[in-house]
Amino acid sequence: MEVLVTGAYGRCGTAIIDHLHDDDRYEFTYYNRSDRDEDDPYGGYETVVADIAEYEPLRAACEGKDAVVHLAAYPYTDGDWGDIFEPNVLGMYNVLEAAREAEVESILFGSTNHVMGMYELENAPEIYERDHDLVIDHADPVRPDSYYGASKSFGEDLGRYYVEGCEYPKRFYALRICSVRSEEYDHPYGDAEIGVAEGDWERGSPEYEEEVARMKATWQSRRDFAHQVDCCLQDDSVEFDIFSGVSDNRRRWFDLEHARARIGYDPQDDGEEWDAPPE
Repeated sequence: MEVLVTGAYGRCGTAIIDHLHDDDRYEFTYYNRSDRDEDDPYGGYETVVADIAEYEPLRAACEGKDAVVHLAAYPYTDGDWGDIFEPNVLGMYNVLEAAREAEVESILFGSTNHVMGMYELENAPEIYERDHDLVIDHADPVRPDSYYGASKSFGEDLGRYYVEGCEYPKRFYALRICSVRSEEYDHPYGDAEIGVAEGDWERGSPEYEEEVARMKATWQSRRDFAHQVDCCLQDDSVEFDIFSGVSDNRRRWFDLEHARARIGYDPQDDGEEWDAPPE
């Protein structure tokens, strides 16, 4: 299977490289705004260097591909409309239009939990505890918490239009990714430890402990994320669907039963199994 990955050298894209690049079922081409040096851990891979807001190089990169994993985006909730429009709105249109013209079968879209972020804002910090009873699934009303979340909701809707209104793409998978982190911080203490490294708080402080509680609910390990991508790439039954991107965390508030039943997602990790950061 020929697969194009946009935003390839971000946290999610590199998880695909780490866990799926050597899989004989796939031939990956990576698409990113910048390349990596040969001595970089992600240097030396076949890379199309271009901005997702530029249509022509993206159209060329889609030629002959069976699937596009679209991860390129401005990823922060504090972004304004100027930050969001080109990478998230125009870029989404470009991917779908290029896929339509190139007759790409499947689009895997890196959506976000922030499409549903107002549920968290309304219920935090109690929502981070194991005894909180809120569960959100793919059928619940969309409630973005930011321009970023709204742009991803737009991407889901545009994807639905393309698969239902155009001949190509045939399939669209929206993964509402929760908390995928770099390899160094790929654990439920990751965000709390980042805050320590940046001088935002001390280890053991209330702020630190709240970050840990949240990540124990929202963490999606790199291997679980790559496995979920693999599940979507191997599926041929979905026309349009939405799946929570989260590990099997006991205190999560995002439903996993739909992804288990629909695409065979079987996450291996649970934030509750950690009681300290790795040494």
